[in-house]
Formats: sequence, structure tokens, C-alpha cells
Amino acid sequence: MTTQQAEAQATPSPAGPPDAEAVKQWLVAYMADMLEFDHSEVNTRLPLGRYGLDSTAAVALTGDLGNWLGCEIDPRLLYEHKSIDALAEFITANYAKLRKPEK
Repeated sequence: MTTQQAEAQATPSPAGPPDAEAVKQWLVAYMADMLEFDHSEVNTRLPLGRYGLDSTAAVALTGDLGNWLGCEIDPRLLYEHKSIDALAEFITANYAKLRKPEK
């Protein structure tokens, strides 16, 4: 599954915050696509750094994730919430604070 396919399958609801599972699925698809892994090889509990995620990749990931969610995602969040599970839970819990204002 490509990142675009993951986006289509896990579109956040415009009426409310995204589901943590949808964010996890998006992140797994993104990481698998970026690293050319099978989705089953991405462990959502492992620190993202174990996958060789450098600062450039972190900026790209958070930019793409923020675009998908309509949020501002600071790349430092990847270092504060080290796993896919932790990051997805944080984003879901703080979605209202992260959400970009409507134009």
C-alpha cells in the first residue's frame, strides 16, 4: 500500500479528531513506503529512531502527516513521542490544539 492509498483509507473525519488507529495506519504505511518494508515489518511500539529516521525524514514525515490531518505537527514531537503508538495517541488527544484554523 502506498502513502496515497493509506490516506484514502484513513481519511480523518472533518467533524472531529482522527481516530488513533487511522493515524497509526497512516504512519505504518508511510514508514513502510519510505523504507521499502512490508507493513508487517513496522512495529508501532518501537522507537522511530530504530528505523533510521533522521532529521530530514522527520521533517518530511511530520509535514506530510500535518498536511493529511490539517494540523501543524512539529518534528520534535517524533523525539518526544518516540513510537508510532505514542505519536498517534498524542495527536489524537491534542488534535484540537494542533488543528490549522479554517480559512
